[in-house]
Amino acid sequence: MFGLIWDAIYLATFVASLYALIEAIRTPAAAFELMDKQTKKLWIILTGVATALSLLAVFSGTGMFVILGLVATLVFLLDVRPAVKGVGGGNGNNGPYGPW
Repeated sequence: MFGLIWDAIYLATFVASLYALIEAIRTPAAAFELMDKQTKKLWIILTGVATALSLLAVFSGTGMFVILGLVATLVFLLDVRPAVKGVGGGNGNNGPYGPW
């Protein structure tokens, strides 16, 4: 029973870290520097490692380092992404008078 719960946690961690990796890749490099949030390269490396570790945990069933990856993923999704999201423009979420 607990094995299924851990498998679900590993899978959720993988999905979140993959989403964070895709968002880090899509965000312009200037947005990170403008908002003083380290560099794009660093965040791609951190979220990429987190994605790899969580994928390894999904297939192996052991996730000794998944917590570290989860921390990096959550920092990106909860702190960095909201700060850099509006920078750079052209994200398709703006109407004629501002964001929808």
